[in-house]
Amino acid sequence: MATALFVCRQNAGRSQMSAALFEREADGRHRALSAGTTPAAHVHPEVVEAMRELGIDLADRTPRELTEELARQADVVVTMGCGDKCPYIPGKRYIDWDLPDPSGRPLPEVIATREEIARRVRELVAELDAGA
Repeated sequence: MATALFVCRQNAGRSQMSAALFEREADGRHRALSAGTTPAAHVHPEVVEAMRELGIDLADRTPRELTEELARQADVVVTMGCGDKCPYIPGKRYIDWDLPDPSGRPLPEVIATREEIARRVRELVAELDAGA
């Protein structure tokens, strides 16, 4: 079982969607964590709405701060715009997903980002399943 850590600035959009979609795709074979360098108070409402369309409720999730301890738990760290504020842990695999921040965007744009995340998550889970 591999652990993927999804990181964005506020842990209120991209990283929350990524972790939830990863959990669904991995179906218990792998574990997802998410965090942010400057966590928001709550998940962005437009993200909650976009994910609700898929039957995934993020309304009760609380953004959390990225710590070195949390990063050490991960086998792969997926960053999304946190830049040099993400801690670098030697020996960890890092992937950067250049995705637009969904905060304040119209729902169709948030859904487009969600679908791109879902595609990337499927690829990542397949790699982890294959032991890559």
